[in-house]
Amino acid sequence: MAAPTSSAARSVFDAPQGGQFIAPVEARPSLLARAFAFPNPVNEYAARSTAGIIVVLSTAVLAAGLATGAGWGLWVIAAGFWLRVAGGPRYSPAGRLAVHVIAPRLGPARLVAGPPKRFAQGIGAVVSTAAAVLFACGLAGAAGVALGILIVAASLEAFAGFCLGCWLFGRLQLAGLVPASACEACSDIALRRRKP
Repeated sequence: MAAPTSSAARSVFDAPQGGQFIAPVEARPSLLARAFAFPNPVNEYAARSTAGIIVVLSTAVLAAGLATGAGWGLWVIAAGFWLRVAGGPRYSPAGRLAVHVIAPRLGPARLVAGPPKRFAQGIGAVVSTAAAVLFACGLAGAAGVALGILIVAASLEAFAGFCLGCWLFGRLQLAGLVPASACEACSDIALRRRKP
């Protein structure tokens, strides 16, 4: 006869004599972790809609910046990216518009992994912040180039469904620079692609 196990060591598959299963208790994420949680999975239509909004805003800011010399719109774009990195669409007006208004009108949700989308938002945050800083330092041409790169990447996502940041995330995961635990669904796809 096997030695009795403590209730903490029991798994879902261990049944006590009464025949009831005891599920393991998972630790509840902290308030801070919940406040900055990114959705996983993500509705691809919402991500593409957000990218479309970024294309429109970035193009308007680029045109206005060239016409008036004002760069405050770059900070608005950068703040939007940082808000989406922090908590997905929860804190971002553009994200909320995409998730709650635009995406539902595009059809049933098409779910994709969240971590690559967050990584892509992080790249957008860095590029848009760099554009704002460059503009503030008097390097309007370099800021325009950075914003142009952002417009191209967001256009690929919005209109062609190709997420450049997600692609880069996958390459980094294949190279072992992003751990498999960062996105288990992505890791499974990467492993399947690697097999002959």
